[in-house]
Amino acid sequence: MKTIVYTKSYSPPPFDKRAALKYAGACGEDDRLSSLIDECFDEIAEKLSYKLCYAEFPLTRVENSLDFGFAKVTSAKLSARLSDCDRVIIFASTLGIEIDRIISRYCVSSPAKALIMQAIGAERIEALCDLFSSLQRENGLRAGLMTTERFSAGYGDLPLGFQRDVFRVLDCPRKIGLTLNGSLLMSPTKSVTAIIGIKRISK
Repeated sequence: MKTIVYTKSYSPPPFDKRAALKYAGACGEDDRLSSLIDECFDEIAEKLSYKLCYAEFPLTRVENSLDFGFAKVTSAKLSARLSDCDRVIIFASTLGIEIDRIISRYCVSSPAKALIMQAIGAERIEALCDLFSSLQRENGLRAGLMTTERFSAGYGDLPLGFQRDVFRVLDCPRKIGLTLNGSLLMSPTKSVTAIIGIKRISK
């Protein structure tokens, strides 16, 4: 049966400046860093895209072995996260390539701005993933289902190589312009793939 992969583009989620400051390594209040974040955010805000592709898959779980239909993987951590789940949502998200270009440029001309752009990118991609997870949670509740927190390849004992299977089944390059190289690095770099479990709410 052919996998149906959905694609979405979202409006920018609210910006969490405090989270960006944390990603930038700020300790407490830092007016100079705060002003630099404002400046960099104003520069990049309109150049970011918020794209995502996802699909739903059946899950067969036997102890620490998980079968998603398109791939099998062994992970005690993921198995525990997906306890009582019989389906999963697997998604890939990205902010687009423009922020990578700006970071590369600032690595030469302004390392401080490069650091801030990295921090903003980290906050923005997390905000996109949080938005998607929240929407899936709301959709699930309406159907009497509960979703788990997301889990990504490379977390705990889930092999990073699982990324290859995710990219293949979601067709990430064609769907959202997201690619994976031989070293398992994603491009654009401000991108995330993850798994969300689906389970029935116990009565």
